[in-house]
Amino acid sequence: MATEVKTQPVLEVRSLRKRFGAVQALDGVSFSVHAGEIVALVGDNGAGKSTTIKMIAGVEQPDEGEILFEGQPVRLTSPAVAEKYGIQTVYQDLALCDNLDIVSNLFLGRELRRSVIPGLVRVIDRNEMERRAIPVLNELGIRLPPLHTQVASLSGGQRQTVAVARSVLWGSKLVMLDEPTAALGVVQQRAVLELIQRLAASGRAVLVISHNMSDVFKIANRIVVLRLGRTVATFDREQVTPEQVVAAITGASAQEEVTS
Repeated sequence: MATEVKTQPVLEVRSLRKRFGAVQALDGVSFSVHAGEIVALVGDNGAGKSTTIKMIAGVEQPDEGEILFEGQPVRLTSPAVAEKYGIQTVYQDLALCDNLDIVSNLFLGRELRRSVIPGLVRVIDRNEMERRAIPVLNELGIRLPPLHTQVASLSGGQRQTVAVARSVLWGSKLVMLDEPTAALGVVQQRAVLELIQRLAASGRAVLVISHNMSDVFKIANRIVVLRLGRTVATFDREQVTPEQVVAAITGASAQEEVTS
């Protein structure tokens, strides 16, 4: 696991607040993620994890607070803007097209084309897409079936790998993963966790949402706990127990705001 981190975080969120009608979804969320670091964002259902991720991904905008990327305040007004900064999100549904093959999913919405009749006809350049994809897959030690294999035939772990590889292919500096091991078998879980560790080892910042405390303690450098829309604790994974994290999640810990 990569443990060396830079002084300036890749991502920093400060006092994010968001209200949906009468519901206060976020009421003061603050944390940071450095290059080469895996931060786990944990909390019970309704704690504000998904809303926080949507803010960083540009899907929702905060009512208050700010987001800094590489030390500079940014306004992430859309997913396209977030992607331009190098923020990639792998949602739980993976956003893959089962009827397309692996390489088509890797370049979904960003297909490379070549001219057949200059100025008139352009077709998808599958050879060039494969040529660009292979070095990225090799960089992270990703093993997949041939790139012309339909995604519908892949296992859950392989599908997760395709989604992660797509995020890396487009120059990500921060990769956010929502429940990356949900509904996977033991062997597939291990493969995905190892891939996440390689993401961090490659120098990328990684933010993981997970309810699986075992996974969190296997890969995270730091653990950020949200409860009722607020950051209530930030732990160094090596200096905390699962019981202490669960206590912070449920509100059983005596100290409301904890940093260790």
